[in-house]
Amino acid sequence: MTKKILLATDGSKNSEKAGEYAISLADISGAEILVLNVIDTYYLDAIPQPDIRKSLDEELRSDGKRAVEKFKTKLEESQCHGYCKNIQFKTMLKEGKPSEEILKTIEEEDVDQVIIGKSGKHGLERFLLGQTTSNVVREAKVPVNVIS
Repeated sequence: MTKKILLATDGSKNSEKAGEYAISLADISGAEILVLNVIDTYYLDAIPQPDIRKSLDEELRSDGKRAVEKFKTKLEESQCHGYCKNIQFKTMLKEGKPSEEILKTIEEEDVDQVIIGKSGKHGLERFLLGQTTSNVVREAKVPVNVIS
């Protein structure tokens, strides 16, 4: 039985679909949802200009907070309509290489299942999340649902 679901989100359309799936699964199973956004500081370290690195870091943090808040708002709105009112959730923001942080969180939080979008937003972010999803699917020791 699923007790903890890890939803890895970046605020993209596929992440929204993954969030909807997580809500429906948690509603059926009574599982807790851990909503995780990882701020990818891994590739920021490769940028030599400190001002550009700082600007990108601030933008990534803001995007991460928006992605997690978006899911929280959606869940609260659903509860207001009487749907999935018993779902417990926890939001988390972490920094590092996304696939590594997701895999660490699975272990640290004793997660039973992962739900993740197939690909991210656009351009470089899409490539990175595609890589992230692939790495998580290969290395996770729990079931991973990839939503597209």
